[in-house]
Amino acid sequence: MARKTPRLFTVGYEQTPAKAVLDELQNAGVKLLVDVRAVAASRRPGFSKNQLAAGLEERGIGYIHLRGLGTPKDGREAARSGKLAALEKIYMAHLKTPQAREEMDELAALVTKSGPVCILCYERDHEHCHRRWIAEIIEEREGAKVQNLLPPQL
Repeated sequence: MARKTPRLFTVGYEQTPAKAVLDELQNAGVKLLVDVRAVAASRRPGFSKNQLAAGLEERGIGYIHLRGLGTPKDGREAARSGKLAALEKIYMAHLKTPQAREEMDELAALVTKSGPVCILCYERDHEHCHRRWIAEIIEEREGAKVQNLLPPQL
């Protein structure tokens, strides 16, 4: 029997209400949300770790936080300054750390066994976010089909 192509969604919650993100995940058929923020806290209502997990649970979607796939502090500072080349260099070096490699393996296993999985971070545009590189790695390693979700903004 042919193996089903794993699916990986990505989503950013910048300028988006929690309900819109949760609706988008549910409509896409996501079964597990993987939080890839280094710090799973947010001033935006509904996006701190416990609030987010509770909102997802109400919709039958699992939650896991893979902190090791988050962007290190110097990378987040580069991103805020619009220095995307610096962000990429910092993040690619970070991915070589033991924790990041272990969590990338964990994510790859989740995508192939628990799908559909969605990775979440802050930036709305995946082109300006580290989750783009995570998705590209999983796409290459596991043959996953990647789709970037864009929930309606405020």
